[in-house]
Amino acid sequence: MFRRISSVLAVIVFGLLAAVPVFAAPGKPDFGAAIYADGVAWGTKGTTALPNPQGASGSFDRLYIFTNGATGQLAVSEAGPGNPNYNGGRWETWTATWNQGADAVVLKSEAEIMEHVQSGDLSLHIGSPDFHPDYFQCPLLPVKD
Repeated sequence: MFRRISSVLAVIVFGLLAAVPVFAAPGKPDFGAAIYADGVAWGTKGTTALPNPQGASGSFDRLYIFTNGATGQLAVSEAGPGNPNYNGGRWETWTATWNQGADAVVLKSEAEIMEHVQSGDLSLHIGSPDFHPDYFQCPLLPVKD
């Protein structure tokens, strides 16, 4: 009987010793600049692919992913935190490509993207480049150094 109790206590003690460092020193998350929204760079953490909403994409924000362009270009969101149109990090991807002969510049908002689409410098099509799912979820978070 004493042996059983000792074994159970040993398992509990070792389990707690293994768990304490996880809670005591969680480490600093890496929220580097990843997405521009409304002219502001935001970080993000992790993605979860979501199924195609089958035409009901109103709860998703457009996320423009560039296939070419200026150095330093990040993906650009249609809206971000603080904007009443922001949907909380649910994304429908769009591919943005600078047309041949256009002078690529870093774009930081959907309004800037639309200006370049109107001028014929930039082309958009729904769907993602091969490296990202078409629909996914990940929140926008303040950038931390």
